[in-house]
Amino acid sequence: MSKKYVCEPFRIKMVEPLPILSREERLTNIKIAKYNLFNLHSTDVTIDLLTDSGTNAMSDAQWAGVMIADESYAGAKSYYHLTQNAKDIFGYEFIQPVHQGRAAEKVLLPILLGPKKYAIANTFFDTTRAHVELTGARCIDCIVPEALEISTFAPFKGNMDLEKLEETILTLKPENIGLITMTITNNSCGGQPVSMENMRQTSEIAHRYHIPLMIDAARYAENAYFVQQREPEWKSASIRTIVKTMFSYADVFTMSAKKDAIVNMGGLIGIKNDANLYQKLMVNTISYEGYITYGGMSGRDLEALAIGLKEGLQQEFLEYRIGQVEYLASRLDEANIPYQKPAGGHGVFIDAKALLPHIPANQFPAQALAIELYIEAGIRSCDVGSLLLGNDPDTKEQLVAPFEFTRLAIPRRVYTQSHLDVIVDALIEIKNRRDSIRGYKIVKEAPVLRHFTIELEPIA
Repeated sequence: MSKKYVCEPFRIKMVEPLPILSREERLTNIKIAKYNLFNLHSTDVTIDLLTDSGTNAMSDAQWAGVMIADESYAGAKSYYHLTQNAKDIFGYEFIQPVHQGRAAEKVLLPILLGPKKYAIANTFFDTTRAHVELTGARCIDCIVPEALEISTFAPFKGNMDLEKLEETILTLKPENIGLITMTITNNSCGGQPVSMENMRQTSEIAHRYHIPLMIDAARYAENAYFVQQREPEWKSASIRTIVKTMFSYADVFTMSAKKDAIVNMGGLIGIKNDANLYQKLMVNTISYEGYITYGGMSGRDLEALAIGLKEGLQQEFLEYRIGQVEYLASRLDEANIPYQKPAGGHGVFIDAKALLPHIPANQFPAQALAIELYIEAGIRSCDVGSLLLGNDPDTKEQLVAPFEFTRLAIPRRVYTQSHLDVIVDALIEIKNRRDSIRGYKIVKEAPVLRHFTIELEPIA
């Protein structure tokens, strides 16, 4: 029986028509797009689950903030509104806005990393991995073993493997580790959360060896909700208390604010108390993002972000947000469609390897499933598997991802129960004809972050 759908804690006062295309039109569109869903026009997509980044619906308070925002080049009141709210939430002395998450990585990571250095994470997501490698450093993932057991429930599959972390530090020598990163929630392994206890122990290891600890904070509020619901010690704590405690264990954070801060554009960098690091950060910000008090954003964006940071922490919103994803997962359970269990915070990650076992990793089963979802019902989703992982930066050979996930990322405050039902019905139809689905081969690819612009064709 499906989990009860959690009622939206808002009402709708404006609507946007959705395009409904024929199957023949969708077949033509995906072929023109070279079988890359990023190349589709949004007007050719009915339900867009490509990402939850910047695709959220802002509130009336945020839109009101847009109208009263300060567009001054330097010292705008919207900048101070944002930085004060962020300091209150995270407890960090220095807050630097930037225009999105990968801008935060571009500004910060070259200060901490370089050639012959290593960065270790529970799991790096694609843009963070790319920006680490662009500095000349190399990435190492230390995810807990239970994350690889896709069909098995574990409350904190996003955790760092602490034993492997310390072994890696000792093997490579602490002076060669430029950074340890904790991604919350852990996107690449299915939007899985990190426990407070795991964060605390990771912090102890990092600081024992004098290595900076960074939080990739794109979905920090969802992670805090999971801590509250699944970690007994924090059951009675507020979301804001959990957030401030978790961030107290790190030294810096980067954030794509386009997720849990419910805005269409924006990012943040936080530095706990290192004034020297902040001075270097300001130099890079001015070079890459503009002046420090706007960080590549308009005053409108700064004001919407200042408000969205608070809205994204509301208990009733998070109950609805996570509940919506859990409802989708419960319907998948009824249909016996495999996914990373439990459902993540920002979406459901379908196990394409299990659903399409006849397609090998080098023919990209997660991408094949994403293409079929578009053909079946106009649903756009995303490969989080070998296609996204790309090639080894040194050997240039195709890497095999530990997961072949097709990610169904749910935008915040955008879709209703009926949309989720359409998604499941489409997956059931695909499952019924899965033996006829083919893999894909690469025709053209870029050397970095190839999945955004890659061109593919079906294997005959």
